[in-house]
Amino acid sequence: MESKGGDAFAAGADRGADVEFVYRPTVGDFEEALRARALRTGAGRIQAFTGPVASVGALAVFGVVVGMSAPVLAVALVVCAAVVSWGTLRAVRTQARRMFSTVEPYGQCRTVADERGAVSTGEQVSFSVGWAVHREYLETARLFVLLGGERSAGIAVLPKRGAQGPEDVERLRAILGRNLKRL
Repeated sequence: MESKGGDAFAAGADRGADVEFVYRPTVGDFEEALRARALRTGAGRIQAFTGPVASVGALAVFGVVVGMSAPVLAVALVVCAAVVSWGTLRAVRTQARRMFSTVEPYGQCRTVADERGAVSTGEQVSFSVGWAVHREYLETARLFVLLGGERSAGIAVLPKRGAQGPEDVERLRAILGRNLKRL
């Protein structure tokens, strides 16, 4: 598939400075990205811990108000924490599946990045993104995760398995380091 937008974006770039990744996105990529976001950003931690903390807190207040015995309240709090934490983990999985369903039709993706941004071309779509769209990035063992910032839901996932070689991972890390804040 030809990508007119992608070709135009990369036309003036120094081809030696480009880095290319070819990959097929998976649900696991998005799940890993969301978990990394939950651990490394304030917004992610709030999203991950608000439900369990609020539920346990509400149950504790309710238990004290109605006069539950200490052993019954303790068991109820542990069960509540376990159930709500499990639900939170399931919610991350559900969110990852929804995000994946958006990109699944793209099929195999080719992403070319340089100092100005990235051009992604899939079997059904092509788009260009300048680095200004993303404020921060984080890196996991298998992914680069680009984040839109504290008030943005934007997240982009770039699997390292798509690199043409280890030097491409290093070059992308350098490009991201010059253009975005690393978390």
